[in-house]
Amino acid sequence: MGYIRAEEILPNEVIELIQQYIDGTNIYIPRKPEHRQVWGARTTYKCELQRRNQLIYQDFMSGKTVRELAECYYLSEKSIQRIIRAEKCTL
Repeated sequence: MGYIRAEEILPNEVIELIQQYIDGTNIYIPRKPEHRQVWGARTTYKCELQRRNQLIYQDFMSGKTVRELAECYYLSEKSIQRIIRAEKCTL
């Protein structure tokens, strides 16, 4: 994430007011709630994780053990158990 220089977008009065609280420090200004996006909205990563989790569940139902799945997908056994439990609830 890049940043924008305050001088480029804010009036001097606003900059001076902010400087009363912080001077020369980077700050994060959050988005308005109505402009926020849900996690994964900008990429396909969320869909990729959902597909991976479905495959894990299918493999589990086909007879693979939690240990085998953990080794195959490079996850901990606890993570595999969590995914299986979650996928079971979505069906």
